Amino acid sequence: MSILPVAILVLMLLVVWYLSFTATRLDRLHHRVDTSWANLDAALRTRSALALEVARSNLIDPATSLLLLAAAHVAVIANQAERSEAEEELSRLLLSLLEEDALSSEDEIFQELSLARERLRIAIALHLEAVVRTQTQRARPIVKVFRLAGRAPLPVRYPFEEIQV
Repeated sequence: MSILPVAILVLMLLVVWYLSFTATRLDRLHHRVDTSWANLDAALRTRSALALEVARSNLIDPATSLLLLAAAHVAVIANQAERSEAEEELSRLLLSLLEEDALSSEDEIFQELSLARERLRIAIALHLEAVVRTQTQRARPIVKVFRLAGRAPLPVRYPFEEIQV
């Protein structure tokens, strides 16, 4: 009896194990992207809701209030294709309010909005990290050759994730 068939069998088992391990890891990374997107979506919705509250309060001037109300409303109702642009606009408007010190009040709503912005920064960082890791894993030749990603869509970055929130 030759050792060659045993060595080939062991090698095949190692290759199958490695492919299975890689596919499982890729599946976990896709799940992580989905989870991080859900958290990011919740943080975005919270920020939009708080921006709506600020716009409806009498704590900022009426013109800014109308702009903030419109931007927050569009961010809440936007579909996936329009969402990125709507979130960018809301972020720009909130940043301009902060630069004008309009939101520097000691009022509770502004403290909640500031906390929501911090949570959003964390959610964006976690989502971007998950997307980058998944894209890196999917770019590996072994994943492409053996189609280990299956039919899962390639995770993407959204433009609003690149600006300050």
